[in-house]
Amino acid sequence: MRIAFLMAPEGVEQIELTEPWQAVTDQGHETALVSTEPGQIQAFNHLDKGDVFPVQLVAREVSAGTFDGLVLPGGVANPDLLRTDEDAVSFVRDFFDLGRPVAAICHAPWTLVEAGVVSGRTLTSWPSLRTDIRNAGGTWVDEQVHVCDQGPNTLVTSRRPDDLKAFCGALLTEFGKARKAVR
Repeated sequence: MRIAFLMAPEGVEQIELTEPWQAVTDQGHETALVSTEPGQIQAFNHLDKGDVFPVQLVAREVSAGTFDGLVLPGGVANPDLLRTDEDAVSFVRDFFDLGRPVAAICHAPWTLVEAGVVSGRTLTSWPSLRTDIRNAGGTWVDEQVHVCDQGPNTLVTSRRPDDLKAFCGALLTEFGKARKAVR
């Protein structure tokens, strides 16, 4: 499988990028770091600067159709910046239009809200997003990980870094199911 990881140039919670990335690559799948600008992204460990990572692809120059799934890491600033970028929002929406699986953790569902893809869906997130999700027509649940297949694609969501083990396991399982269904 080829999995896109979308994030803004800064503000991603580092462990929410690195742990799912490692889980995907450990299974032998290809990963691509997609951002809104070329260069590199600055990750954070909560509010402290973490490592930098090279951008491989820019959202406005790549098609969702070239990927089997999308992972949206969180952090507060990352999805807030992504939801103000039309190319990033369109890139996310295209995965839903194509029926490709999406996994989002922590604050990442803000980008899903902006893309208009949570209506009728059940998902979890960092608790402060529950009102945004409900206002966008979604159902918010407080669960370690939630898999929603009531829509055009499978949506895997999780609340926080403490839930990463469950999140990674669910996204690998669900992305694998989706890939087999396409064959």
